[in-house]
Amino acid sequence: MAKENLYQSLEVFYEKVTVCPLRDRKFNFFELVYVISGKGTHLVNGHQIAYSPGNLFLITPNDCHQFDLQGICEFMVVRFGQNYIKEYQWKSIDHVECLLYYASHFSGSVVVNQEDEKMVGVLMQQLHYAIEYNHLYNEDLIRHLVNAVIVIAARNLSLMKPGNISANADVRILQILDYIQEHIRHPDQLKIGIIADVFGLSSTYLGEYFRKQCGETIQNYISSYRIRLIEHRLRFSDRRVHEISDEFGFADESHINKFFKRHRGRSLRAYRKELQNSSTGTR
Repeated sequence: MAKENLYQSLEVFYEKVTVCPLRDRKFNFFELVYVISGKGTHLVNGHQIAYSPGNLFLITPNDCHQFDLQGICEFMVVRFGQNYIKEYQWKSIDHVECLLYYASHFSGSVVVNQEDEKMVGVLMQQLHYAIEYNHLYNEDLIRHLVNAVIVIAARNLSLMKPGNISANADVRILQILDYIQEHIRHPDQLKIGIIADVFGLSSTYLGEYFRKQCGETIQNYISSYRIRLIEHRLRFSDRRVHEISDEFGFADESHINKFFKRHRGRSLRAYRKELQNSSTGTR
């Protein structure tokens, strides 16, 4: 299987095609594909979903995907890599991390809110105009428009249920998941007793309820989410281990390394070194 690489932090382009130019490919970057016109099927990691105008798809690194087109189709494509994530200082919430975490659970259009879909449509029109007419400060304008699209996508993804959650999950479990994500950097707020008190439940009932709704223990969910965010810090930031340790509420480097090694079998520094070697092709 061929692998596509991105050699700049951000790339935006428009295409009007009858056949997908890149089929059965894996990328080393993120790609947002917006459907301007046309219909067909999007295939990603073995899943198939029909697409139509207004859909926005997110393809993450190492996803295998292609589009099967029914006639002429128009797309706006936004590609961004590790450097782009490093360069932009996200505020309020970790929008990019939100994308990273939820994208693996969802293969359909990442914008489900109708008002947001209209907003993305307007932003994509402006992006199309910006790349067609190269005016003053164009690069800054394009980056602001792309960032707005990413934030909207993240907002919609944050409202979607994780892949293993029950189809009949109620509002309370989504509120609990939101609480965990909001307080993931504050371990003292994620003790089972504390969470149970916040939602007016007993600790025993909370554990049983969470397992029934999500198919895993609440402790496992919290650990998995924290591990994923730590991995993102190692991959997409230059923060030192002690800084990551402080951010996620560990007592010191030895505690975070013990936690990380229990789940990933190696220290944070060893994990980051593997990532660096992988990106340069060295061993």
